[in-house]
Amino acid sequence: MEVLRFKDKVWNWITDGDMWITVLIAGIRIIVIFLLSRLVIKVVYKLIDRSLARQENSKLRMNPRRFVTVSGLMKNVTSVACNFIMVLIVLAEFNFELAPLLAGAGVLGLAIGFGAQSLVKDVITGFFIILEDQFAVGDVIETGAFRGTVEMIGIRTTRIVSHTGEVYILPNGGITTVTNYSLSNSLAIVDIPMKNEHHLEDTLKLIQRATEGIKEGSMEMIRTPDVLGIQTLSTSEYAIRIVADCLPNTREEVERQIQMVIKRALEEEESLQLAMVEQSTIREGGEE
Repeated sequence: MEVLRFKDKVWNWITDGDMWITVLIAGIRIIVIFLLSRLVIKVVYKLIDRSLARQENSKLRMNPRRFVTVSGLMKNVTSVACNFIMVLIVLAEFNFELAPLLAGAGVLGLAIGFGAQSLVKDVITGFFIILEDQFAVGDVIETGAFRGTVEMIGIRTTRIVSHTGEVYILPNGGITTVTNYSLSNSLAIVDIPMKNEHHLEDTLKLIQRATEGIKEGSMEMIRTPDVLGIQTLSTSEYAIRIVADCLPNTREEVERQIQMVIKRALEEEESLQLAMVEQSTIREGGEE
């Protein structure tokens, strides 16, 4: 008898037209929800690609690898969010109570947020550093008391190597102001002190001759240095200022190159004057 009753229940369930209509409608809804979620994801992906393409074609110098990172990150966030919403809607179609589930997720998220505020701040700041292209790997930056070359940019931390080899690992949340020395050309500035006994015109001609061909031998220099003239003046000496446009983060190297060629020119001028004095002395001795 129990077997017959079970068979009757199964048969009644299979032949229940209203139940199958409900299942069909629910299935159609689930398919429509799935297709709509895929469509939303594709539309958002297109918007992300177009936005990053406009940013890439802007006048600012950007790192191409940065766009790949940002694009992947934003697309992953979009995919996770859309899939989560889709799952919630599908569960609602099966008459699941979503209120307790959402309340529990809210309480859990709130607890995590209070317990890891600094971590959340680091992650959000790291995301905006990548998104806004504030600096890239290989750039020389200064933030707070730290200056060096960016070796790694992570979602939570940034690693900087100083010119003397120290490695600084900074939480992104602590990076409030940044000076980037690698975004635009630099200006090398050199002041050459000279004694007042040296005539100004002779000094200017000497410096101009010394710096005429320096650009051809320098990969860092953009154009030939300009001799501006007297920068400072005192009773004992004056200083001649020389400036030169150079590539980003090459100011110190170009300044050293300018100082070296001027130093060599001064030594050659001094040697020439000594040789002339010696010849004059010899000539006067011969006449006597």
